[in-house]
Amino acid sequence: MTNKSKKAVLFDFDGVIVDTESNYDVFWNGTAEKYNLGIENFAAKIKGNIMTNILNTYFSQYSDSVHEDIRKACSEFEMKMDYKPIPGALEFIQLLKSHDVPIGLVTSSDNKKVAKASEVLGIQGIFDCIVTADRITRGKPDPMCFLLGASDLHKSPEECVVFEDSFAGIQAGLDAGMQVIALSTTNSETSLQKKVNIIIPDFRGIDYLRFISWINPKQ
Repeated sequence: MTNKSKKAVLFDFDGVIVDTESNYDVFWNGTAEKYNLGIENFAAKIKGNIMTNILNTYFSQYSDSVHEDIRKACSEFEMKMDYKPIPGALEFIQLLKSHDVPIGLVTSSDNKKVAKASEVLGIQGIFDCIVTADRITRGKPDPMCFLLGASDLHKSPEECVVFEDSFAGIQAGLDAGMQVIALSTTNSETSLQKKVNIIIPDFRGIDYLRFISWINPKQ
């Protein structure tokens, strides 16, 4: 596979590169309880959504000042969050880079959070493109974010492979016309089998040939 013909890889962030989902569970379930939403396991319901969609959909009865309070609380929470890598994720990213595979980050998080996490993880500048919530108007499961990532990398959707963990993110990748590989870090393998063919628990033990066999099974 020549460099020109290489597929691009688009990574979600939370639950794919970093293990932060349990932290967000605490924040969002606590926020839902504070504002009396009455939604059980609210955090699971909103996984993959951008902040604007969350506020407009579930907190529409509250004022703009309350929305701003929630944004501020979430931002402060993220600045203190422990950004622990998913096992093997950083090594896999470096593996793709060593083979000149174009890679992008496509996340529902904002620029500030991504910058902080990248600094903590030591991965500043490693991605060939970054799509955050600050660049999109429609969050997952809308495919806008992944289509923008493909455009940034000058690839067609068919030339892109997505790594995702949330149902919303998986649907966004599929609706974008991309191959999706799921991680069972947030949802069970059984539930993910209804969506995709390839499911992994993390990135440990994945060499380049194994990856190529996934995206080009006839080669």
